[in-house]
Amino acid sequence: MNLSDFGKRFSRPSGILQLMEDLGEALAGNGDVLMLGGGNPAHIPEVQLFFQDRLQRIVEHPAEFAHIIGDYDPPRGEKQFLAALADLFNREYGWDIGPGNISLTSGSQAGFFLLFNMFAGEFGGAPRKKILLPMTPEYIGYADIGLVDDMFVAQRPSIETFADRTFKYHVDFDSVTVDDSIGAICVSRPTNPTGNVLTNDEVAKLHGLAQAAGVPFIVDNAYGKPFPNIIFGDASLPWSEQAILCMSLSKLGLPGARTGIIVAREDITNAIARMNAIFNLAMGSFGPALVLDLVRSGEVLRLAENVIRPYYERKARQAVHWFQQALAGVDYYVHKAEGALFLWLWFPNLPIRSEELYARLKSRGVIVVSGHYFFPGLRDEWTHRHECIRVSYAMPDEIVERGIAIIAEEVRKAING
Repeated sequence: MNLSDFGKRFSRPSGILQLMEDLGEALAGNGDVLMLGGGNPAHIPEVQLFFQDRLQRIVEHPAEFAHIIGDYDPPRGEKQFLAALADLFNREYGWDIGPGNISLTSGSQAGFFLLFNMFAGEFGGAPRKKILLPMTPEYIGYADIGLVDDMFVAQRPSIETFADRTFKYHVDFDSVTVDDSIGAICVSRPTNPTGNVLTNDEVAKLHGLAQAAGVPFIVDNAYGKPFPNIIFGDASLPWSEQAILCMSLSKLGLPGARTGIIVAREDITNAIARMNAIFNLAMGSFGPALVLDLVRSGEVLRLAENVIRPYYERKARQAVHWFQQALAGVDYYVHKAEGALFLWLWFPNLPIRSEELYARLKSRGVIVVSGHYFFPGLRDEWTHRHECIRVSYAMPDEIVERGIAIIAEEVRKAING
């Protein structure tokens, strides 16, 4: 098959393809596979019961049902939902935004494809611009999203270790430079893959750098406030003319609805809406219909604060405890569990690469993600990137506990030769 450059670029093997294939095969296939690799949110009974009830009420109202499945929404997204979101942000954070500051996308991944290629790449004969990732590791899905090569530039973090075998990444501001080659700054918070939550001070400094340089400050907030609020400590939400906040309904419990949310100044959201019309015609109606009442009433905040966040915080603490027991005597660290759905394991001086550890675990029916995929834009070779794995703790406890035991066995085998 003779493919164009575009076809070759986006049909080649990638880390995100492997992750999603592993996830799909595990969830649809062999029940013996212990799926600790994907980003699928947990099936939280109270959350699912709400959406089941909402879906039933939609079915019982023929006019609403007919609209949701039979009519196109605007390219920006369903108008009532956008208005409800704007009201929620204004009430919760004291902002002054309207529906025009929001545009939906067909999931966060589609939103980042649009945003990154808006602010980085070719500029009509002028020098190329890049997306600055001020701290790696970063989200696996960014790596292959550009229309041009060499879209990202990334910086190593500083590492703080603690006596309980945990550690934390920090932005190394001495290494962060925002010059004319940078088109935008991007961070995920909480960070996928590590569960790190950038401190409010780190966010303020990065926001200030973006404002001084006149470039967007993109915050991937898929796991953050105000929903699903999978953050286990204090975290403020930045807003300014320079800020672009990217949210999602996926981690609220609706990954199948494929609904991303972009909050930004109006010239940016207008551009997103125009591109939506070209790529998608319209945005899907299903996600907004399921959560409109939640957002309009503010009940989504209660659900996030009282159900979703505590659920994941308990699971995170339990998974860390299991790792501490299973890896006793091994040279390892686990990143402080501050949010998201993942634990990030670091094995200093591991005698095999994380890719090999992934393969060995997969052969035993345990799916994780090799850490080497999470360093887009890092130019220099860093051994650390091959000493880490990402482990999801969102699956049922018995699956997570069994998977952790096998991970520990394989790590010990690798260390002992």
